[in-house]
Amino acid sequence: MRLGGAARFVIEIEEDKDLAEAYHFADEKKLPVYVIGGGSNIIGRDGGYNGVILVNKLHGIYVIDSDEDTIRLCAKSGELLDDFVDYSVKLFDGEQFGFSGIEALSKIPGTVGAAPVQNVGAYGQDIAQTLHHVCVYDYKDNCFKKMMASELNLGYRRSIFNTGDGVGRYFITSVTVELHKHWMKPPFYNSLQAYFDERNITEFSPAVVREAVSAIRASKLPDPKEYASSGSFFKNVYLNEEEAEAARAKDIPVWDGGKVPCGWLIEHAGLKGKEFYGMRVSDKAALVLINESAKSYADLAKARQAVIDAVYEKFGMTLEQEPMELGDE
Repeated sequence: MRLGGAARFVIEIEEDKDLAEAYHFADEKKLPVYVIGGGSNIIGRDGGYNGVILVNKLHGIYVIDSDEDTIRLCAKSGELLDDFVDYSVKLFDGEQFGFSGIEALSKIPGTVGAAPVQNVGAYGQDIAQTLHHVCVYDYKDNCFKKMMASELNLGYRRSIFNTGDGVGRYFITSVTVELHKHWMKPPFYNSLQAYFDERNITEFSPAVVREAVSAIRASKLPDPKEYASSGSFFKNVYLNEEEAEAARAKDIPVWDGGKVPCGWLIEHAGLKGKEFYGMRVSDKAALVLINESAKSYADLAKARQAVIDAVYEKFGMTLEQEPMELGDE
């Protein structure tokens, strides 16, 4: 978002062995620690961060093992998630290219280490579906650990890394996923299905899905290198069965699991393309906020509330912010 003040200290972590020293430095100074990868899903507050930011620079991607149907891939947590996806769809096992499980996560900004934190997902896939385990540095116990996916309490944009007692305790050093040869099958998300239908595509290899998702995201989401944005700014809304039935009666789209797309709510509240306090609701994807001229976190906060209030007034549903926040107001 290109907002927020400075951090007091920044340390780049290039090897696992750097972690103990970095946390010891923070302890000596009695300062909190915050871990970032690419920073694409973080909002900085105006007061800056009076602590130590650890920037993940751990790199490496490799195959752990495989059998006739599956393959386990490991990536160090500082690798770009999109590079990891690209690696997976270009693998050749002697019969075919590409293993399925993360191809729909193409072009999501950020690092591999961020994927389990938010349980990132798109177009019918999320990291929880393929995650086998993560390796972490446990700050509390001062040791490295292997944690299985079942231990991480993964949910919609949630894990032990961003919820509850696990916040701030772990530095993810690597992520291992288990992919398979069974490709994605229709029906797909509307925009993805439309892409295939328009081009008469009927074979959905990981490479084909990756190409489609990449093209769709490019048409809808602003390039963070060109536009000040955190991507999807609001979470989808989840309704119980009674609420979902009432919403459908009002012609509000409700997907499996009671999910209402927040972009639809914002667009049908008449906010698409509108600007509030220097923040513009994207005219391509309404769930995205772009910083056109906002100078402070306070501007963002007022714009966020304007969108939330408008959607609530129109539909009686409360939007929640997706990006995490860092620093003092």
